[in-house]
Amino acid sequence: MNQRQNKIKVIDSGLLTSVQDMGRYGYQKYGIIVSGAMDTVSLALANIAVGNQLDTGTLEMTLCGASLELHAGTVFALTGADMSAALADEPVPMHRPVLVTRRDAVLTLHGTGKGTGARTYLAFAGGIHVPQRMGSQSTYLRAGIGGYQGRALQAGDVLCLGDAASMADRLRGTGHRISTSMISVSWRTPMVPVRTMRPIRVTRGLQADWFTSDSLEAFFAQGTFRLTNQSDRMGYRLAGSKLCLRQPRELISEPVAFGTVQVADGQPIILMADRQTTGGYPKIAQVAQADLSRLGQKKAGDTLVFEEVTLREAEKLLRDQRAMLAEVESSVHLALGKGL
Repeated sequence: MNQRQNKIKVIDSGLLTSVQDMGRYGYQKYGIIVSGAMDTVSLALANIAVGNQLDTGTLEMTLCGASLELHAGTVFALTGADMSAALADEPVPMHRPVLVTRRDAVLTLHGTGKGTGARTYLAFAGGIHVPQRMGSQSTYLRAGIGGYQGRALQAGDVLCLGDAASMADRLRGTGHRISTSMISVSWRTPMVPVRTMRPIRVTRGLQADWFTSDSLEAFFAQGTFRLTNQSDRMGYRLAGSKLCLRQPRELISEPVAFGTVQVADGQPIILMADRQTTGGYPKIAQVAQADLSRLGQKKAGDTLVFEEVTLREAEKLLRDQRAMLAEVESSVHLALGKGL
C-alpha cells in the first residue's frame, strides 16, 4: 500500500470530531483527566469489526458528522449513532467492515436524526497514526493534549492510517460488493441500542445518606430528569425534582469517576469522560459502568430515569458486557479467517 493510500483528508470536520480511545489512566494524581470515548462499547465494536485491538484510537463524532476523503484500500467501520453515512453518495452499512474500492471517494456523515443517539464512532483498520501521550491517543480538548495536535479536527487536516492491506485482502476474499465503491460482509457486530428509555442503573453514592428521604425517593424511584443544554463531554447537568440535604454539610474534595452523580444547587450533575479529577459536591449515586455507554449517547432534551442496583449486580452487568465483547471479537476473527 502506497503512502497516498495511508492517509485521509478532512473535507468538513462536523460539529465535534476528535480522536478518542479508552482513556488516559494513571495520571489523575497529577491533575491529568482520563478523557476517552463517551461510548466505549461502540468504540470497541468498531475496532473489532476492522480487526484492531479494542482500545485503538477512533474518530468520535458528535451530533453532526464529518466528511472525509478516503482512498481505495481503506477499511473502516461505523458504530454508535446512525448519521446516515454515504460513500460517494452511496449508503454505507453500519456495524460491519467496509473496504473502499473507489479512488478518492468521500465519506459523508450527516446528522444524528430523531430517534438516534448523539455519537458515532469511525474506526480504521490499522488505526490512526497519532502519537500516544501518557499512554493514550485520546484528545484532552481543554488542555490541548493527545489526539491530532491536541484539538478537534478541522477542514484540511490530513491523518495518517496504519497498514490495512491484510484486512483489505480478507474482505476481498470473504466479502461481497455492495456498491460501485464498497465491498463488505453479510455479518455484523451487535447493534447496541443507543436510544432506549430503559432506566440508567446506579448504585448509592458515598453521601447518599446526607439527602432527605423524599430526595432519595425522587432520585432512585420516582423522578424523571431532563438533560439540559449545559451538558458536554465533561458533565451532564440535569433538571428535575429538587434534591435536598437533611442539613447543611461541607465536603472536602475527593476523587470522582466516570458516572459519579454529584448534586449542586439541588440538581444532579453526572460526570462524564472529560470529568475533573476531584469533586467537592455531595455524591448521591454512581452510574453502573455497564450503563455508561448508553448514557454517553444521550442528547440535550432527553429524559433520564434511574434504577438503583446493588454493587454485586453492577459488577455482574459489567462482567456480562465484557463477556459479550470477547465473544464478538472471537466470532469476527473466525469470520475473517484470522483464527482465535
